Amino acid sequence: MSVSIKSAREIELMRAAGKILAKVHENLQKELREGMSTYEVDRLGEEIIQSYGCIPSFKNYNGYPASICVSVNNEVVHGIPSKQHLLREGDIVSLDIGVIYKGYHSDAARTHGIGEISKEAALLIERTRQSFFEGIQYAREGNHLHKISNAIAAYAESFGYGVVRDLVGHGIGTRLHEDPQIPNFTQKSRGVRLRAGMTLAIEPMINAGRFDVEWENDNWTVVTQDGSLSAHYENTILITSGEPEILTLTEAESNLAKPS
Repeated sequence: MSVSIKSAREIELMRAAGKILAKVHENLQKELREGMSTYEVDRLGEEIIQSYGCIPSFKNYNGYPASICVSVNNEVVHGIPSKQHLLREGDIVSLDIGVIYKGYHSDAARTHGIGEISKEAALLIERTRQSFFEGIQYAREGNHLHKISNAIAAYAESFGYGVVRDLVGHGIGTRLHEDPQIPNFTQKSRGVRLRAGMTLAIEPMINAGRFDVEWENDNWTVVTQDGSLSAHYENTILITSGEPEILTLTEAESNLAKPS
């Protein structure tokens, strides 16, 4: 396994890509509404990405046919946008988005409620987000990767949630997926030792029910096997000599409370 260490120039480009992606998420969230098709979400998201002079990371990546992964309710990730799939009051929708800026990728995901959502759904979204922050408390130079994975899992599982095991986070840079793989579930092996200059996409995918998932017939859309709701929260981060730097937060998100 070879984990790339980014140079000062590369880190600046990754920071720029991250700031742009945060704005894309912020702009697209404002447009979500009941009755909007997931196809419209994708079309608008691609327009926003291009308006910043960037390229969508996901479009045609390994054959994926859209720019934005739009996953609704029991869809975990990689939902394919459709003109027939309309967002409804009470839905939760996960938007997984990547952009390429001057050859460098950033990757982030958020789950949003459409209109008034159930308390169960709201708690799942918030706790999935918090599981990320529980994990990155350990995203420090010198620590081994398993500390991040174990902290995410311990927090999410304390609520009886299922932590998806078939999909993991990853390194990121000039390629969307680089070493190392970053599980969100408990690890016995220590994994790589973290070093300053590593850039990682950490992305808890948490189910309200069991952790088991399956793929739909389109070979992309991943759904919960038991039909339970699923939420997704992801950021691209930079390992530094001190606190990890989150590259894909909006200013408003940066002001929210961090780890509990």
